[in-house]
Amino acid sequence: MKSLMTPLNQSDITQRGKGLAPLLLAAALIPLAFAAHAESDAKPNARASEHAQGEMPAALKARMEERRQAVYEEAGIDEDTQQELNAAQKEHYEAMRELREEHRERMEEILTEGQQQSLNQAMRDMQSQHHGKQVVPGEDAAE
Repeated sequence: MKSLMTPLNQSDITQRGKGLAPLLLAAALIPLAFAAHAESDAKPNARASEHAQGEMPAALKARMEERRQAVYEEAGIDEDTQQELNAAQKEHYEAMRELREEHRERMEEILTEGQQQSLNQAMRDMQSQHHGKQVVPGEDAAE
């Protein structure tokens, strides 16, 4: 293990940079997850309809792109690599969207509409309890 006082050579920097890029990108996206969660509490119906259609809100997409670009610049990632990372992210997003859609369809096959509503309410109750918003199970927090 190298001492913290030992200067790094170019190959050390290159090797560390390759492993650092995904971490930096993930770190940049963490605040977006919190923002999306806070936004979901503020506007649950608007967000749900956009996601039901498989679309990301334009404002969120713009903020994500700004933060991603800032991380790339901070990390010193060249434009070709940025384009590759952006393409990989887009492929991942599309694959996850398709998987969520398949899962939703499968859940609709398995559960009746009433069961789906009960399950959704139970998940909202558990989430509220988890986040410290103590509610009585089965009661909607909006009531």
